Amino acid sequence: MLDYTEYNNVFPSPGFINPYDHKGASAIETFRKSLGGVLFVDRVLSQLSIGQGTAYPPRGENGLRSLHQQICQSSASSIQKISVLYYLLLDHDDVHPGRSHWADSFAEETGLPKKYQILMRGLWHMDRMEFKYAIENLTHPSLPTEFADEITIALVRHPLVNKRSSTSQSDYTLALAYFHAAQPVFTSSEALELLFGALARTNVTEALDFSRRYPEWTRQQLFERLVASILEQPDKLGARGKELVSAALTGEEESWFQEYLRHGEGRKSKGANVLLRMRGVVTGRLSSTAAMENLAGYP
Repeated sequence: MLDYTEYNNVFPSPGFINPYDHKGASAIETFRKSLGGVLFVDRVLSQLSIGQGTAYPPRGENGLRSLHQQICQSSASSIQKISVLYYLLLDHDDVHPGRSHWADSFAEETGLPKKYQILMRGLWHMDRMEFKYAIENLTHPSLPTEFADEITIALVRHPLVNKRSSTSQSDYTLALAYFHAAQPVFTSSEALELLFGALARTNVTEALDFSRRYPEWTRQQLFERLVASILEQPDKLGARGKELVSAALTGEEESWFQEYLRHGEGRKSKGANVLLRMRGVVTGRLSSTAAMENLAGYP
């Protein structure tokens, strides 16, 4: 088995392009800034108590040698150390496209289990904001939902852009694909709220079903957020509003619906009265003629 504690056994000989030269390091810092100031490899290094938050990217070969030493001298397990080194070798492969397979060769020679390769490759793609490739790895059934909150937050905050739409609407396909495949249990309110927002803007019925998984207080907040998301898209009020008002709401949801639109924040929207009248027709409290008069002009 390869001795990974020997620097020359791990990294390419001098003369190859260094991924951590000024240009490479600057590119990494740009990705870090775009991802809110923290890369996924930063989180890994922090969990393993490697470096002091500034270990990555290393600066030049001397910096890489220093980081290698810190990794090898850390209290992390051998598999964890090899996983971090595997990530660094992905950086080297990236600047020598089609000409090197250092990461895979290293993984084979050190016996790094496949699931660790998949995880680190997925995190590497997240750090490069190559989200499509990232979720192809991070939704693998062999993986735990490591960093699920942070992955979800990044995917929702950086949606695809639907160029076919005249309004360049956000497309949350990747965020929702990750959610459906990984089925993560969120530990932060931020991740929950962002994911629910993506659901609400994409599929009203699915968002409603999702909200029902939570305790009453959280359910009410999510339900109101769903109604708000419909009001925020007046160009789709007719279709999306119909989907909500036609749903079989529970007694609590009916109460929240009426309260939010009559007395809560929703009352400030021009579409509030439209939704109330649409719901009135569905429940039989209002004639369809009256509702249609208010719905005129909404697609």
